Amino acid sequence: MRRSMKLAAVVLSGSLGIASLAACGAKSTDNSSTPAAGASGIKVGMAYDIGGRGDQSFNDSAARGLDKAKADLGVQVTEAEAKTGEAEADKETRLKTLVTGGYNPIIAVGFVYQAAVEKVAKDNPTVKFAIIDSGSSTQPSNVTSLTFSEQEGSYLAGVAAASKSTQKHIGFIGGVQSELIKKFEAGYVAGAKSVTPDIKIETTYLTTPPDFSGFNDPGKGKDAAQGQLDKGADVIYSAAGSSGNGAIEAVFNAKKWAIGVDSDQAAQPALSKYKERILTSMVKNVDTAVFSYVDAIKKGAPITGTKNFDLKEKGVSLATTGGFISDIQKKLDDATTAITSGATKIPTTTG
Repeated sequence: MRRSMKLAAVVLSGSLGIASLAACGAKSTDNSSTPAAGASGIKVGMAYDIGGRGDQSFNDSAARGLDKAKADLGVQVTEAEAKTGEAEADKETRLKTLVTGGYNPIIAVGFVYQAAVEKVAKDNPTVKFAIIDSGSSTQPSNVTSLTFSEQEGSYLAGVAAASKSTQKHIGFIGGVQSELIKKFEAGYVAGAKSVTPDIKIETTYLTTPPDFSGFNDPGKGKDAAQGQLDKGADVIYSAAGSSGNGAIEAVFNAKKWAIGVDSDQAAQPALSKYKERILTSMVKNVDTAVFSYVDAIKKGAPITGTKNFDLKEKGVSLATTGGFISDIQKKLDDATTAITSGATKIPTTTG
Protein backbone atom coordinates (compact mmCIF):
# COMPACT_ATOMS: atom_id res chain seq x y z
CA MET A 1 0.00 0.00 0.00
CA ARG A 2 0.97 3.61 -0.35
CA ARG A 3 2.66 4.30 2.95
CA SER A 4 4.77 7.40 3.64
CA MET A 5 8.43 6.80 2.95
CA LYS A 6 11.36 8.14 4.96
CA LEU A 7 13.28 10.32 2.55
CA ALA A 8 17.00 10.82 2.92
CA ALA A 9 19.82 11.98 0.71
CA VAL A 10 21.44 8.90 -0.78
CA VAL A 11 24.85 8.83 -2.40
CA LEU A 12 24.84 7.89 -6.09
CA SER A 13 27.87 7.75 -8.30
CA GLY A 14 27.89 9.32 -11.73
CA SER A 15 26.52 12.68 -12.71
CA LEU A 16 23.47 12.58 -10.42
CA GLY A 17 24.80 14.49 -7.38
CA ILE A 18 23.86 14.25 -3.76
CA ALA A 19 22.16 17.63 -3.58
CA SER A 20 19.93 17.06 -6.58
CA LEU A 21 18.99 13.60 -5.35
CA ALA A 22 17.86 14.92 -2.02
CA ALA A 23 15.69 17.44 -3.82
CA CYS A 24 13.87 14.84 -5.93
CA GLY A 25 13.72 12.07 -3.36
CA ALA A 26 15.75 9.65 -5.48
CA LYS A 27 17.63 6.64 -4.26
CA SER A 28 19.80 4.21 -6.17
CA THR A 29 19.22 0.50 -6.32
CA ASP A 30 22.31 -0.06 -8.43
CA ASN A 31 26.00 0.74 -8.12
CA SER A 32 26.46 2.82 -11.23
CA SER A 33 30.24 2.91 -10.91
CA THR A 34 30.52 -0.86 -11.13
CA PRO A 35 27.87 -2.18 -13.51
CA ALA A 36 27.16 -5.88 -13.35
CA ALA A 37 28.67 -8.16 -15.94
CA GLY A 38 26.60 -8.11 -19.10
CA ALA A 39 25.04 -4.74 -18.26
CA SER A 40 23.23 -3.27 -21.26
CA GLY A 41 24.26 0.35 -20.73
CA ILE A 42 20.60 1.35 -20.44
CA LYS A 43 19.85 3.47 -17.38
CA VAL A 44 16.21 3.34 -16.27
CA GLY A 45 14.81 5.96 -13.92
CA MET A 46 11.55 5.34 -12.09
CA ALA A 47 9.53 8.08 -10.40
CA TYR A 48 7.01 6.58 -7.98
CA ASP A 49 3.58 7.80 -7.03
CA ILE A 50 2.79 8.66 -3.39
CA GLY A 51 3.86 5.84 -1.09
CA GLY A 52 6.75 4.57 -3.19
CA ARG A 53 8.35 1.16 -2.99
CA GLY A 54 6.94 -0.75 -0.04
CA ASP A 55 3.30 0.28 -0.43
CA GLN A 56 2.29 -3.41 -0.86
CA SER A 57 0.14 -2.39 -3.83
CA PHE A 58 0.47 -0.17 -6.91
CA ASN A 59 4.04 1.10 -6.55
CA ASP A 60 5.32 -2.29 -5.47
CA SER A 61 3.95 -3.84 -8.64
CA ALA A 62 5.91 -1.29 -10.68
CA ALA A 63 8.98 -1.98 -8.52
CA ARG A 64 8.78 -5.70 -9.30
CA GLY A 65 8.92 -4.89 -13.00
CA LEU A 66 11.94 -2.65 -12.44
CA ASP A 67 13.69 -5.35 -10.40
CA LYS A 68 13.05 -7.91 -13.14
CA ALA A 69 14.43 -5.56 -15.79
CA LYS A 70 17.56 -5.05 -13.71
CA ALA A 71 18.01 -8.79 -13.10
CA ASP A 72 17.08 -10.13 -16.53
CA LEU A 73 18.12 -7.32 -18.87
CA GLY A 74 21.17 -5.96 -17.07
CA VAL A 75 19.93 -2.38 -16.97
CA GLN A 76 21.03 0.11 -14.34
CA VAL A 77 18.21 1.66 -12.33
CA THR A 78 17.42 4.43 -9.88
CA GLU A 79 14.20 5.28 -8.05
CA ALA A 80 12.69 8.61 -7.01
CA GLU A 81 9.81 8.93 -4.59
CA ALA A 82 6.96 11.40 -4.28
CA LYS A 83 5.87 13.25 -1.14
CA THR A 84 2.31 13.65 0.06
CA GLY A 85 1.04 17.14 -0.71
CA GLU A 86 3.93 18.07 -2.98
CA ALA A 87 3.58 20.77 -5.62
CA GLU A 88 3.48 20.13 -9.36
CA ALA A 89 6.91 21.75 -9.58
CA ASP A 90 8.31 18.98 -7.38
CA LYS A 91 7.25 16.36 -9.90
CA GLU A 92 8.87 18.31 -12.71
CA THR A 93 12.08 18.71 -10.70
CA ARG A 94 12.16 14.98 -9.99
CA LEU A 95 11.87 14.13 -13.68
CA LYS A 96 14.40 16.78 -14.71
CA THR A 97 16.90 15.43 -12.20
CA LEU A 98 16.58 11.96 -13.71
CA VAL A 99 17.12 13.44 -17.18
CA THR A 100 20.24 15.27 -15.94
CA GLY A 101 21.50 12.01 -14.46
CA GLY A 102 21.42 10.36 -17.88
CA TYR A 103 18.43 8.11 -17.25
CA ASN A 104 16.67 7.09 -20.45
CA PRO A 105 13.98 5.79 -20.35
CA ILE A 106 12.20 7.40 -17.42
CA ILE A 107 9.03 5.76 -16.10
CA ALA A 108 6.48 7.82 -14.16
CA VAL A 109 4.19 5.73 -11.97
CA GLY A 110 0.70 7.20 -11.80
CA PHE A 111 -1.64 9.62 -13.52
CA VAL A 112 -0.58 12.44 -11.18
CA TYR A 113 2.56 12.80 -13.33
CA GLN A 114 0.70 13.56 -16.59
CA ALA A 115 1.31 17.31 -16.70
CA ALA A 116 4.89 17.03 -15.48
CA VAL A 117 5.75 14.30 -17.98
CA GLU A 118 4.30 16.27 -20.88
CA LYS A 119 6.33 19.36 -19.99
CA VAL A 120 9.65 17.66 -19.27
CA ALA A 121 9.35 15.31 -22.26
CA LYS A 122 8.69 18.24 -24.58
CA ASP A 123 11.83 19.94 -23.33
CA ASN A 124 13.88 16.72 -23.74
CA PRO A 125 12.80 15.13 -27.05
CA THR A 126 15.67 12.62 -27.13
CA VAL A 127 14.67 11.06 -23.81
CA LYS A 128 12.00 8.34 -23.76
CA PHE A 129 9.30 8.56 -21.11
CA ALA A 130 6.54 6.20 -20.06
CA ILE A 131 3.61 7.06 -17.83
CA ILE A 132 1.48 4.44 -16.12
CA ASP A 133 -2.29 4.89 -15.88
CA SER A 134 -2.57 8.02 -17.96
CA GLY A 135 -2.60 9.27 -21.50
CA SER A 136 -3.28 12.49 -23.33
CA SER A 137 -3.81 13.56 -26.92
CA THR A 138 -1.37 16.40 -26.31
CA GLN A 139 1.57 14.39 -25.02
CA PRO A 140 4.81 14.43 -27.06
CA SER A 141 5.78 11.52 -29.30
CA ASN A 142 8.56 10.49 -26.91
CA VAL A 143 5.97 9.62 -24.24
CA THR A 144 4.39 6.16 -24.08
CA SER A 145 1.22 5.53 -22.10
CA LEU A 146 0.94 2.18 -20.31
CA THR A 147 -2.70 1.67 -19.36
CA PHE A 148 -4.90 -1.12 -18.02
CA SER A 149 -8.49 -2.29 -18.29
CA GLU A 150 -9.12 -1.98 -14.56
CA GLN A 151 -12.86 -2.22 -15.13
CA GLU A 152 -12.50 -5.78 -16.43
CA GLY A 153 -10.60 -7.08 -13.41
CA SER A 154 -12.92 -5.14 -11.11
CA TYR A 155 -15.94 -6.76 -12.79
CA LEU A 156 -14.57 -10.13 -11.69
CA ALA A 157 -14.03 -8.72 -8.19
CA GLY A 158 -17.68 -7.68 -8.20
CA VAL A 159 -18.76 -11.17 -9.24
CA ALA A 160 -16.73 -12.61 -6.36
CA ALA A 161 -18.09 -10.06 -3.87
CA ALA A 162 -21.74 -10.65 -4.75
CA SER A 163 -21.25 -14.40 -4.77
CA LYS A 164 -19.74 -14.36 -1.27
CA SER A 165 -21.98 -11.74 0.34
CA THR A 166 -24.54 -13.30 2.64
CA GLN A 167 -26.26 -9.95 3.24
CA LYS A 168 -26.58 -8.85 -0.40
CA HIS A 169 -24.71 -5.74 0.74
CA ILE A 170 -21.14 -4.85 -0.29
CA GLY A 171 -18.86 -1.83 -0.37
CA PHE A 172 -16.37 0.03 -2.55
CA ILE A 173 -13.71 2.45 -1.29
CA GLY A 174 -11.88 4.67 -3.77
CA GLY A 175 -8.75 6.52 -2.73
CA VAL A 176 -9.26 9.61 -4.90
CA GLN A 177 -12.40 10.45 -6.85
CA SER A 178 -10.84 10.45 -10.31
CA GLU A 179 -11.57 9.13 -13.77
CA LEU A 180 -9.16 6.24 -13.18
CA ILE A 181 -10.64 5.05 -9.88
CA LYS A 182 -14.16 5.38 -11.24
CA LYS A 183 -13.21 2.64 -13.71
CA PHE A 184 -12.62 0.33 -10.75
CA GLU A 185 -15.97 1.27 -9.23
CA ALA A 186 -17.89 0.89 -12.49
CA GLY A 187 -16.53 -2.58 -13.17
CA TYR A 188 -17.11 -3.70 -9.59
CA VAL A 189 -20.72 -2.50 -9.56
CA ALA A 190 -21.46 -4.12 -12.93
CA GLY A 191 -19.93 -7.44 -11.87
CA ALA A 192 -21.82 -7.52 -8.59
CA LYS A 193 -25.14 -6.70 -10.27
CA SER A 194 -24.58 -9.42 -12.85
CA VAL A 195 -24.87 -11.89 -9.96
CA THR A 196 -27.36 -10.09 -7.69
CA PRO A 197 -29.24 -7.34 -9.57
CA ASP A 198 -30.71 -5.84 -6.39
CA ILE A 199 -27.51 -5.91 -4.34
CA LYS A 200 -26.85 -2.87 -2.14
CA ILE A 201 -23.48 -1.19 -2.73
CA GLU A 202 -21.89 1.40 -0.44
CA THR A 203 -19.42 3.76 -2.15
CA THR A 204 -16.93 6.01 -0.39
CA TYR A 205 -14.19 8.19 -1.89
CA LEU A 206 -11.56 9.37 0.57
CA THR A 207 -10.44 12.58 -1.19
CA THR A 208 -10.96 14.54 -4.39
CA PRO A 209 -8.27 16.17 -6.58
CA PRO A 210 -6.06 18.07 -6.07
CA ASP A 211 -5.89 16.25 -2.73
CA PHE A 212 -4.31 12.88 -3.48
CA SER A 213 -3.72 11.90 0.14
CA GLY A 214 -6.57 9.41 -0.21
CA PHE A 215 -3.98 7.02 -1.63
CA ASN A 216 -1.79 7.27 1.46
CA ASP A 217 -3.98 7.44 4.57
CA PRO A 218 -4.70 4.07 6.21
CA GLY A 219 -6.61 5.84 8.97
CA LYS A 220 -9.13 7.24 6.49
CA GLY A 221 -9.38 3.85 4.83
CA LYS A 222 -10.10 2.16 8.15
CA ASP A 223 -12.77 4.72 9.08
CA ALA A 224 -14.44 4.43 5.68
CA ALA A 225 -14.53 0.65 5.88
CA GLN A 226 -15.89 0.74 9.42
CA GLY A 227 -18.65 3.05 8.27
CA GLN A 228 -19.64 0.62 5.53
CA LEU A 229 -19.45 -2.35 7.88
CA ASP A 230 -21.70 -0.52 10.34
CA LYS A 231 -24.26 -0.12 7.54
CA GLY A 232 -24.23 -3.87 6.89
CA ALA A 233 -21.68 -4.43 4.10
CA ASP A 234 -19.93 -7.78 4.42
CA VAL A 235 -17.50 -7.58 1.47
CA ILE A 236 -15.45 -4.42 0.81
CA TYR A 237 -13.23 -3.72 -2.20
CA SER A 238 -10.68 -0.92 -1.79
CA ALA A 239 -8.95 0.78 -4.72
CA ALA A 240 -7.08 3.19 -2.51
CA GLY A 241 -3.37 2.44 -2.41
CA SER A 242 -1.99 2.24 1.13
CA SER A 243 -5.27 3.60 2.50
CA GLY A 244 -6.59 0.15 1.73
CA ASN A 245 -4.35 -1.19 4.53
CA GLY A 246 -6.68 0.40 7.02
CA ALA A 247 -9.76 -0.89 5.23
CA ILE A 248 -8.39 -4.43 5.26
CA GLU A 249 -7.66 -4.13 8.98
CA ALA A 250 -11.21 -2.99 9.74
CA VAL A 251 -12.72 -5.79 7.69
CA PHE A 252 -10.44 -8.35 9.35
CA ASN A 253 -11.49 -7.18 12.80
CA ALA A 254 -15.15 -7.50 11.78
CA LYS A 255 -14.54 -11.00 10.40
CA LYS A 256 -15.94 -10.02 7.00
CA TRP A 257 -14.29 -10.18 3.55
CA ALA A 258 -11.85 -7.67 2.04
CA ILE A 259 -10.83 -7.51 -1.61
CA GLY A 260 -7.36 -6.11 -2.26
CA VAL A 261 -6.05 -4.25 -5.26
CA ASP A 262 -3.07 -3.93 -7.64
CA SER A 263 -0.89 -6.57 -5.95
CA ASP A 264 -1.89 -9.95 -4.49
CA GLN A 265 -2.31 -8.43 -1.06
CA ALA A 266 -2.87 -11.69 0.79
CA ALA A 267 0.65 -12.64 -0.30
CA GLN A 268 2.26 -9.40 0.92
CA PRO A 269 4.35 -9.93 4.09
CA ALA A 270 3.19 -6.67 5.65
CA LEU A 271 -0.44 -7.80 5.37
CA SER A 272 0.05 -11.46 6.28
CA LYS A 273 -1.79 -11.13 9.59
CA TYR A 274 -4.94 -10.20 7.67
CA LYS A 275 -4.68 -12.79 4.89
CA GLU A 276 -7.43 -15.04 6.24
CA ARG A 277 -9.93 -12.27 5.52
CA ILE A 278 -8.64 -11.18 2.10
CA LEU A 279 -11.05 -12.90 -0.25
CA THR A 280 -9.02 -12.08 -3.36
CA SER A 281 -7.22 -9.12 -4.94
CA MET A 282 -7.77 -7.46 -8.28
CA VAL A 283 -4.20 -7.68 -9.51
CA LYS A 284 -3.03 -5.04 -11.97
CA ASN A 285 0.15 -6.34 -13.51
CA VAL A 286 2.08 -3.08 -13.64
CA ASP A 287 5.25 -5.18 -13.37
CA THR A 288 4.46 -6.79 -16.71
CA ALA A 289 3.96 -3.40 -18.35
CA VAL A 290 7.20 -1.97 -16.91
CA PHE A 291 9.29 -4.96 -17.92
CA SER A 292 7.73 -5.14 -21.40
CA TYR A 293 8.45 -1.45 -21.97
CA VAL A 294 12.12 -1.70 -20.96
CA ASP A 295 12.61 -4.99 -22.80
CA ALA A 296 11.25 -3.47 -26.02
CA ILE A 297 13.70 -0.59 -25.74
CA LYS A 298 16.61 -2.97 -25.24
CA LYS A 299 15.52 -4.92 -28.32
CA GLY A 300 15.47 -1.72 -30.36
CA ALA A 301 11.72 -1.78 -30.95
CA PRO A 302 10.29 0.68 -28.39
CA ILE A 303 6.61 0.63 -27.51
CA THR A 304 5.11 3.96 -28.57
CA GLY A 305 1.76 5.67 -28.28
CA THR A 306 -0.59 3.88 -25.91
CA LYS A 307 -0.28 0.25 -24.91
CA ASN A 308 -3.25 -1.14 -22.99
CA PHE A 309 -3.05 -4.30 -20.91
CA ASP A 310 -6.47 -5.93 -20.58
CA LEU A 311 -7.90 -9.17 -19.19
CA LYS A 312 -7.17 -11.04 -22.41
CA GLU A 313 -3.50 -10.06 -22.20
CA LYS A 314 -3.46 -10.88 -18.48
CA GLY A 315 -2.91 -7.24 -17.65
CA VAL A 316 -5.50 -7.67 -14.91
CA SER A 317 -6.59 -10.76 -13.00
CA LEU A 318 -7.94 -12.07 -9.70
CA ALA A 319 -5.55 -13.53 -7.13
CA THR A 320 -6.30 -17.01 -5.80
CA THR A 321 -4.14 -16.97 -2.65
CA GLY A 322 -5.95 -18.67 0.22
CA GLY A 323 -8.29 -20.62 -2.03
CA PHE A 324 -11.28 -18.55 -0.90
CA ILE A 325 -12.74 -18.20 -4.39
CA SER A 326 -12.18 -21.81 -5.46
CA ASP A 327 -15.85 -22.65 -4.99
CA ILE A 328 -16.93 -19.94 -7.45
CA GLN A 329 -14.13 -20.46 -9.97
CA LYS A 330 -16.50 -21.76 -12.65
CA LYS A 331 -18.60 -18.61 -12.35
CA LEU A 332 -15.47 -16.45 -12.59
CA ASP A 333 -14.17 -18.43 -15.57
CA ASP A 334 -17.46 -17.98 -17.40
CA ALA A 335 -17.39 -14.25 -16.71
CA THR A 336 -13.79 -14.07 -17.94
CA THR A 337 -14.67 -15.85 -21.18
CA ALA A 338 -17.61 -13.52 -21.75
CA ILE A 339 -15.33 -10.49 -21.34
CA THR A 340 -12.41 -11.72 -23.43
CA SER A 341 -14.72 -12.88 -26.23
CA GLY A 342 -16.41 -9.51 -26.36
CA ALA A 343 -19.80 -10.88 -25.32
CA THR A 344 -19.76 -8.78 -22.14
CA LYS A 345 -18.82 -5.11 -22.36
CA ILE A 346 -17.74 -3.52 -19.11
CA PRO A 347 -18.63 0.12 -18.39
CA THR A 348 -15.91 2.56 -17.31
CA THR A 349 -18.27 4.90 -15.48
CA THR A 350 -21.28 4.38 -13.23
CA GLY A 351 -24.75 5.67 -13.94
